Amino acid sequence: MKRLGILFACFAILASAVCAETSRKTLVTRFESCEAIIREFQANAETQIPAEVLKQAKGIIITNQVKGGFIFGMRYGYGVVLVRQADGSWSIPVLIRAGETSLGLQIGGNTIETVYIITDAQTPKLLFADRLNIGVDANAVYGPRAADVEKLNRELLNTPVLVYAKGKGLYAGATVKTGWISRNDEDNFTFYQTQNALPELLYSNWVQPPAEVQPLINYIDEITK
Repeated sequence: MKRLGILFACFAILASAVCAETSRKTLVTRFESCEAIIREFQANAETQIPAEVLKQAKGIIITNQVKGGFIFGMRYGYGVVLVRQADGSWSIPVLIRAGETSLGLQIGGNTIETVYIITDAQTPKLLFADRLNIGVDANAVYGPRAADVEKLNRELLNTPVLVYAKGKGLYAGATVKTGWISRNDEDNFTFYQTQNALPELLYSNWVQPPAEVQPLINYIDEITK
């Protein structure tokens, strides 16, 4: 019981640190990290997302998580979401939280980088309600990679979420539940210097992209044409 109490105390300390106000400089590095993640995916034939999939994308989510195995296998991290506008252009990238919790006590940790290709226009709007549970609120399967593009078919392209992660044994079409993503309005307020929240940032042109996020927008535009 005493050990369990210590674990919950550690969890509370970690949660407090996560919730602390984040500086704009730190937020810039998160955008840069997400850009680096998708560039790295596309530079490697083993993880490259096929052009046919990217052309169909209505939204793209990029996440970077740390799997902390000491406290119940908790994963917590950050990410960005972009949506394709009616004219084919892309929204500004909007900061989100990402995570998952396992009740099995584990030791160790590692970084988990994931790209989610959203194939329908409605799924990103589930974030309006704060949290989107991948594979629960929206069906999700592992997406085909460029190396096995022959597995690409209309059924796969009609799945709301195609998941791309590094690692072996990830079979295209296999159903997956990969945790949750949620709004992070506080960090968006800090970075974009606005009180507009996620819905307005994604679906309006009220906020112009700062120079720091333009490279990410340009790259997404380049690979989805």
